Amino acid sequence: MIDLQDCFLKAIPERDALVNRASFVLETCQLLDIPVFFSEQVPEKLGPTLPELTEKTCDPFIFGKTEFSAWQNGPFQDQLREKNISHLLVGGIETTICVYQTIIAARGDEVAVTLLSDAIGCRRPEDVPPVIDTLQEHNTLYLPSETIFYSILQNVSHPAFRAFTQLVKKYNS
Repeated sequence: MIDLQDCFLKAIPERDALVNRASFVLETCQLLDIPVFFSEQVPEKLGPTLPELTEKTCDPFIFGKTEFSAWQNGPFQDQLREKNISHLLVGGIETTICVYQTIIAARGDEVAVTLLSDAIGCRRPEDVPPVIDTLQEHNTLYLPSETIFYSILQNVSHPAFRAFTQLVKKYNS
């Protein structure tokens, strides 16, 4: 999750919808034991990730950055290697700046990326389509979070299926 800090979220037209979907993603990651990473743009000046989001997971890796891309962050890279992560699920803000630059850098290093279409935001939504087109040209998947999580579960016999469907109901009501 990229830069979901209140100072930035205040400028996002669909702030509440983004926080809702990010919450869904984070609780689902917790349920499915998917590691969670939060980048924060200059947190000592701009503040932390929205606390209601970091509280959705019990062991997030939170790191500050000054670059727009989160990809070059050394501790983040160390965590990815340590956890042997080769595919990122990305959400956050802003789609046209930090999200874009992070994904382009990750794809440049041949890391697979899925951009969660319902867990991203931008001050100027009209700027998003060309960015998404470019990311897809760089082999980034662009899909809703439920699509991804149902794909991970694969069938109703998955041990987390019942709990997952409760999260779907919780965040779609």
